[in-house]
Amino acid sequence: MAAELTAHELTAKHRPTLDQALETIRTRAYWSPHPEHPKAYGEHGSLDAAAGKAAFDALLGTRLDLGQPGTDDWVGGEVSPYGVELGVTYPHADIDVLLPAMRAGQRAWRDAGPEVRAVVCLEILKRISDRTHEFAHAVMHTSGQAFMMAFQAGGPHAQDRGLEAVAYAFAEQVRTPGTAEWSKPQGKRDPLTLTKRFTPVPRGIGLVIGCNTFPTWNGYPGLFASLATGNAVLVKPHPRAVLPLALTVQVARDVLAGAGFDPNLVALAAERPGEGIAKTLATRPEIRIIDYTGSTSFGDWLETNAHQAQVYTEKAGVNTVIVHSTDDYKGMLSNLAFSLSLYSGQMCTTPQNLLIPRDGITTDQGPRTFDEVTADLARAIDGLLGDDARANALLGAIVNPDVKARLEAAAGLGEVALASREITNPEFPGAVVRTPVVVKLDGAKPDDEAAYMSECFGPVSFAVAVDSVTDAVQLLRRTVREKGAMTVGAYTTDAATERAVEEVCLEEAAQLSLNLTGGVYVNQTAAFSDFHGSGGNPAANAALCDGAFVAGRFRVVEVRREA
Repeated sequence: MAAELTAHELTAKHRPTLDQALETIRTRAYWSPHPEHPKAYGEHGSLDAAAGKAAFDALLGTRLDLGQPGTDDWVGGEVSPYGVELGVTYPHADIDVLLPAMRAGQRAWRDAGPEVRAVVCLEILKRISDRTHEFAHAVMHTSGQAFMMAFQAGGPHAQDRGLEAVAYAFAEQVRTPGTAEWSKPQGKRDPLTLTKRFTPVPRGIGLVIGCNTFPTWNGYPGLFASLATGNAVLVKPHPRAVLPLALTVQVARDVLAGAGFDPNLVALAAERPGEGIAKTLATRPEIRIIDYTGSTSFGDWLETNAHQAQVYTEKAGVNTVIVHSTDDYKGMLSNLAFSLSLYSGQMCTTPQNLLIPRDGITTDQGPRTFDEVTADLARAIDGLLGDDARANALLGAIVNPDVKARLEAAAGLGEVALASREITNPEFPGAVVRTPVVVKLDGAKPDDEAAYMSECFGPVSFAVAVDSVTDAVQLLRRTVREKGAMTVGAYTTDAATERAVEEVCLEEAAQLSLNLTGGVYVNQTAAFSDFHGSGGNPAANAALCDGAFVAGRFRVVEVRREA
């Protein structure tokens, strides 16, 4: 248990950070209070690399007792995509006991007000940040991300997204003043006067349904948005990625208790193998908010069946890049190669379809045919991943057997421009590591359409030949409208084409990246500045993070008295 801090001490400690976050969501400029470099840790109470690894190793094979009420069993079974059996067990909850216990602390949490809730959330994030090295190993060995990606995406970038959600939640709650003196003139008579008090009140218990690939990055926005707006939060991790979110719950409970609040405001719902408790939890009357990242089918089910809750989903889409022309052919190929390779394409933002005119494109190195572009891209990916050590650092490990099966089946869908190859990870021989496959398809063939118009999650991309850039733009529109997209990219030196692509993205609500040839990639977004998803196409019904993501998590209740 960490040292206790009063609300006044927490405010003095964290209000400057909150103010900077509020300013940054207004300006959309770059800012992060959480260092990206591993060497930045090790001072002021934070764990350095060795201490973080030791802390993770000490967790293996242990029971993570959170002190939750209603624990009726201990469950576990996580096996790292790198072949390591974690052996950690977690409390299994009797929901009929746990949910009432969670509700018991909401009154005091509500009455604390937006600022106190915000600074308590920031203290939780600070203590998580101090353990970033430990969390990085937990993310790595549940998601299959390579260590550096697990460190950055699962650590500072996830923490940034959590802080961003707190900032938006605070801004929305204080938009309405706490009190007002109301006076209506009545001519010669005395005015009508009222004193009014406005209180943000929580909806109820929020349920966070975690994902396998980015348990913290995708889990923190909903968790902290709900907590900061006064709601208790029940965290239901993916069965293969429990540890990072269980550690998060542990930290949150310690901070809440130390600040004088009920630790049961945050709790864990781990499940037995095959138990599938998400549907049961999602339809409980106590659950009033749901945050979900995962498959389209279950996201659709939640939106259809969880009528009692405000549901925020990030599902799946078919991300598309139009390749029309470029004045930096080498930079374009390098950028695309990295985007397709990072974390073995196991990101909801990774491009899948590359729409290329069959007559070719214009470049600063002369015209290139469709076949030449695909061959050059294949060579760029081979060059990027030619060294096995570098490849392991970029690719990580295949997260589950379904991804491996899709990768192996993709080669039979068309002409293979780049075959996937197996890579050995000498540190983790049990890891399944594969390079991407690129398959050529014809946009005019109905048989090929079934492949490129379906999401193929993992290191699989399709180079789709289209008759013209006009056809590419039309196919982009249909893809986003019917299947959704988390990201869209385009390469063009033609102003009219750029305007046409931009218009499609504005009308279909898709986030667009144009002519990326440097160190920024279409599948990466920065907290406080970039929106992740839009909430306006089938890939997601919410954006991370905007006012709409937090405003529905609370209501404002007014109490009027005659002055």
